[in-house]
Amino acid sequence: MRLVILKFGGTSLGNSKKIKHVSKIIKNYYQKKNKVIVVASAMSGMTNELIKKSKEISKNFKRSEYDVLVSSGEQISCSLIAGALSELGLNARSWISWQLPILTDENFSSSQIQSINTKEIFSFIKKGGIPVITGFQGITRKKRITTLGRGGSDASAIALAKFFNADSCVIYTDVEGIYTTDPNSNVKAKKIDKISYEEMLEMSSLGAKVMQPISIQDAMLNDIRINVKSTFSKKSGTEIANENEIVKKKVITGISYTKNEAKITLVGVTDKPGVAASIFKPLAQNNINVDMVVQNISDDGKKTDITFTIKKEDLSYALRLIKRNKKIFYKKIIQDDKVSKVSIVGVGMIAAPGVTYRMFQALASKKINIMVISTSEIKISVLIDQRNIKKAIKVLHKEFNLG
Repeated sequence: MRLVILKFGGTSLGNSKKIKHVSKIIKNYYQKKNKVIVVASAMSGMTNELIKKSKEISKNFKRSEYDVLVSSGEQISCSLIAGALSELGLNARSWISWQLPILTDENFSSSQIQSINTKEIFSFIKKGGIPVITGFQGITRKKRITTLGRGGSDASAIALAKFFNADSCVIYTDVEGIYTTDPNSNVKAKKIDKISYEEMLEMSSLGAKVMQPISIQDAMLNDIRINVKSTFSKKSGTEIANENEIVKKKVITGISYTKNEAKITLVGVTDKPGVAASIFKPLAQNNINVDMVVQNISDDGKKTDITFTIKKEDLSYALRLIKRNKKIFYKKIIQDDKVSKVSIVGVGMIAAPGVTYRMFQALASKKINIMVISTSEIKISVLIDQRNIKKAIKVLHKEFNLG
């Protein structure tokens, strides 16, 4: 018998009717002689409502208590799913992460899973049971509840697939799979039948919101097959698999974008060894992630301009840290929070010359100016004015024949 992990997102569990529908999907897997473990997110909108309550109490709500609060939504979902399965005549029960336990580190609000005790769950499955386990959360060795960050139920599902040595992991959501770009931004977006771990990791880290980047990385390292499909459609979805399983590799597989970027430029920085490290060290120590970086050297070699991007919500804090930093000297700071990052992703570009030119020429044809450029073997990212985001997606989608 195959062991299948079935993860259901919040939009799949939005109300009682949807939960009953989900229970029928689970029953169908079970009746096909699969062993099944279910992972549940909180019902749609519930986590946001809990976050709102924390902000009403305090602007500096304690992170450890924040995790206790926002983790409660998954407990409700699991109970309702287990109840719906029982109503269908199946032997099901809910498990909260601490009951296994699912052990994590102590990095509240963005912890990572370290180990999962499988004994009780395997025993329950052996008796014909269907365990329904809370996603998004775990517990520390000091018995404090933790959460895995937004989208963390994906990470829970992949970790369960890893520790239980599952045959496959199916991520159920409200879309039919992974698309060449966000269908809300381009109506010509097309569903991708098969995508490599590497491409999916790049797309998710560059803005595609279907899956959490950490979960993709974990799946890639442990060769866990993933299928992303819709709860409300019987279509096949998108398979995420090893690159060597993809026979026909397109030059570009998809286009990702983000809207919550901010750009900081330090003009006239005294150029000496270690200056970049001095700028970025305080940011790293305060969990501010730096993305794209460009450094320009002046003609005399004594001054430099350093430009980098961060998340928009980190802008004010980052500026305060820079201004307090006595180890760097600069002429002025320029900031811009009206920027967006657009990226093209594809393993096929490794062997296809001219991709960079085609991207830049396509953007130039629509008079879209490029501020910053970042590349890897399988992606090219550019920073542009936020107002041009939809225009950029449309022209790049057409240029690389993704429709």
